[in-house]
Amino acid sequence: MAEDSDLERTESASPRRLEDARSKGNIPRSRELNTFAILIVGGTGLLMLGPKFSAGLLDLAQHWFTFDRSSLEHTDQLWSSFMDAVITVLMLFIPLMVVLIIAVLAAPMSIGGWLFSVEALEPDFGRLNPLKGITRMFSVTSLVELAKAVLKAVLVGSVGYWVVMSKQDEILSLVKEPVTGSIPHMAHMLAWTFILITGAMAFIVALDVPFQLWDYYRKLRMTKEEVRREAKESEGDPMLKGRIRAMQREAARKRMMSEVPKADVIVTNPTHYAVALVYRQGEMRAPRVVAKGSYLLAQRIRELGEENNVPILEAPPLARALYKHAELDQEIPTTLFSAVAEVLAYVYQLRSYNKEGGPMPQLPTDLPVPPGMDFEDDTA
Repeated sequence: MAEDSDLERTESASPRRLEDARSKGNIPRSRELNTFAILIVGGTGLLMLGPKFSAGLLDLAQHWFTFDRSSLEHTDQLWSSFMDAVITVLMLFIPLMVVLIIAVLAAPMSIGGWLFSVEALEPDFGRLNPLKGITRMFSVTSLVELAKAVLKAVLVGSVGYWVVMSKQDEILSLVKEPVTGSIPHMAHMLAWTFILITGAMAFIVALDVPFQLWDYYRKLRMTKEEVRREAKESEGDPMLKGRIRAMQREAARKRMMSEVPKADVIVTNPTHYAVALVYRQGEMRAPRVVAKGSYLLAQRIRELGEENNVPILEAPPLARALYKHAELDQEIPTTLFSAVAEVLAYVYQLRSYNKEGGPMPQLPTDLPVPPGMDFEDDTA
């Protein structure tokens, strides 16, 4: 399919795609780096511990090739000597083995981190497909692996030839040295030769590590359609999210409108804004906004207020200030306490008048709305 073509995969792998690949055990790896780390650490260890190895092996050889009549007649002594020799050899090589184990664990962590994945152990029968195998044979990765193999053969062969030719006289002189001197000398030469040949592989490692990182991220690249599909899966379908938000707004509006009949007063603009307030003395520290809206919603708030006999007061500056600065289900700003207090005082007087009669309360005018709290509305 065209979607699977590398030409179509122009987008970098997303964090989710990288995490999915990692969970499946697919992380960048460089076999050349791992091999180089093990060989160079092993060679350095042999060079540093060479005198100790050669001295220990020499003592072991002298001990094993020295017999007395009593040891030949008692086989239990032979077994005891054999076990002593095994323990001696283990003690000689344990430090080197520990360092090699550290190199084995540290090398992969330097490029892709250390990872254990059960999915990587599952059988993948797709790899048995001969068509895919032929495709891999002529892929960029296979060509690079072939070039690395040729380059390794040339480097190792060239460095090995140079070492042998430059040390030819020294190598031939080993036959003239006594055994006690030739073994350490030979071990030292072998260790340095090993390090020089291994060091030549550093050039291959310097080329392989960037290539493996590039190839890893290249194989995980995504098409534009995959990016869009993943965004939908991660963030949700925009249409569905919009519908959910609309439903949430509608539910919030219904809850808000259900509080209007419980309000003590509705302050209006008179037609553009409406804010419903409630105050329960002894239960609330300050008046609270239970509903607010503009235009059609403001009209519906006024209608509900009229249906439920909630006092409605036209106070445009205060209505605009409350609409802008007071949050739903929150106490009003302290700067509006004085103005709202006058409104509530009028509401309480109006209730008393409706119950007991008496002088008609006067509508509050010139409410103390602080400068900056009211915003100018050309349509008001």
